[in-house]
Amino acid sequence: MEHIRTPKVENVRLIDRVTPRKSAPGTLYLSSTHSIFVENTEARKETWVFHSLVNSIERPPTNPSGSPLIIRCKNFQAYHLLIPQEKDCLDVQASLTRLSRPERYTELSCFSYHPNVNKDDREEAWSFIDLRAEYGRMGIPSNLWYHTPANSEYRVCDTYPSDLYVPKSATPPMIVGSAKFRSRRRFPVLSYYHRDNSASICRSSQPLSGFSARSTEDEQMIQAIMKSNPVSELMYVVDTRPKLNAMANRAAGKGYENEDHYTNLKLQFIGIENIHVMRNSQQRIVDMGEIRSPSMGDFLWGLENSGWLKHIKAVLDAGVFIARAVAEEGISVLVHCSDGWDRTAQACSVASVLLDPYYRTLKGFMVLIEKDWVSFGHKFSHRYAHLEGDPKEVSPVIDQFLECVWQLMEQFPCAFEFNERFLLQLHMHVHSCQYGNFLGNCQKERRDLRLRERTHSVWPVLWEQQAEFFNPLYRDDPSQTQGVLRPVTTPHCFKFWKSMYNRAEKPSAVAARQSASECLSAVREETQQLEEELTTHQEVPRGTVRSPTQQENSYADGKEGGGCSEEDEQSQ
Repeated sequence: MEHIRTPKVENVRLIDRVTPRKSAPGTLYLSSTHSIFVENTEARKETWVFHSLVNSIERPPTNPSGSPLIIRCKNFQAYHLLIPQEKDCLDVQASLTRLSRPERYTELSCFSYHPNVNKDDREEAWSFIDLRAEYGRMGIPSNLWYHTPANSEYRVCDTYPSDLYVPKSATPPMIVGSAKFRSRRRFPVLSYYHRDNSASICRSSQPLSGFSARSTEDEQMIQAIMKSNPVSELMYVVDTRPKLNAMANRAAGKGYENEDHYTNLKLQFIGIENIHVMRNSQQRIVDMGEIRSPSMGDFLWGLENSGWLKHIKAVLDAGVFIARAVAEEGISVLVHCSDGWDRTAQACSVASVLLDPYYRTLKGFMVLIEKDWVSFGHKFSHRYAHLEGDPKEVSPVIDQFLECVWQLMEQFPCAFEFNERFLLQLHMHVHSCQYGNFLGNCQKERRDLRLRERTHSVWPVLWEQQAEFFNPLYRDDPSQTQGVLRPVTTPHCFKFWKSMYNRAEKPSAVAARQSASECLSAVREETQQLEEELTTHQEVPRGTVRSPTQQENSYADGKEGGGCSEEDEQSQ
């Protein structure tokens, strides 16, 4: 609270970007975790914004109407405020700038969020996702793979989870030797096991090969992974980077596997750009959305100039290659980028969604995020600027994964149990820091922060809201969901995700339905409301006679029986 210069400002207007004349007057409150705007109307509508969600605060020049302030959020929503006094505007800007850039984890909202949940229920909520059970679902441990205690207390790799699965023939000296030969000591471990043919997806970081270095233990580890698949004597290494980038890393003593040193190994480069390219690309998408009433030419030029869909295609292509190798060729795959926590997570998780219908269910998707992103050390706090830090570390890595899933949902509308609302809600929680799941950069850091004791888990909360996230087109019959998904990735198949990136508009405009499942969900919700209103009307005693004046007022208020507004009619 010491960072708040002005906790309350009256006579503020929340500007509606589409129809400024409808701008609502109200009072702006600043708390330690939220900015809250309360309209001065009978409805007293409230708009709450997490400070952790705030990406930037802009203050255009003061005009005769007052001092404008634009709050842009990490989930691409924007709030335009008009504050009467310039001093109050400066105070609000300074307060929000500090509150949205915390310097310590304890300043984040999850540490002050205390729902009415007792200690036992909180501990149970953190156990909602059980990764050992998930590997058990895949058939691991088995006679080919086992749970190694090598990384207990994070002794070998401090950014890996403590529970790791490796081939049965992988000995502790082999694991340690391989770790020494890999960037950040992130040695090859199991990510996904395909029970039908014993092929696997493993993940690691790049080898420290330079131009000529080699490691006997690392070569033995790769051979052990290959032998754990009795169906194939060949193995792919998918380097998700552009080949030129990987070659440049060799000059720094890193690089990629030398096929001459590894038996029956085939190297495949994919070409996903680095975090800096992706950050700049997404910013151009956001800038394009700021253009008011763009022409078709401006929109198409902006979309092309951003390169965003080209990058989405590259990530999806990586998943398609891996899934095809595992499901159709029966070949195991090792996936890595530079350090193995950004592009590697994207490629492994996209491939898993394509391969396994379980990950296309609500619970399964939560498990996948927990396994391939949270557990394996994706740098959430750095990539999404949870704390004040180096802006060059920020990049929309998980945004791209969520969009790949959305693109798949557009091609296979019956294959996913959840709808795009779930993806958008998940994206919001990654940035909001209301819950502790996505804090920190690895499992060890989260343990040291004692997040299970001091914060709450988001997964049970999302599970309780599953009715809101259910896709009415979903069919759990594999014959309907195509089992393994085989998407088309030619350029014309990719769409602009307006529900994600066109969120500067008013909520009703954001809700413009883009997918068939969303349209159907909207129809079902409206039908339910109409049925409830009809039931209410039917409960009126039969002997009640309404006067002509009452009937006239009823029609004026709501078209009697659940009529819809002009805007709703247009959306239908």
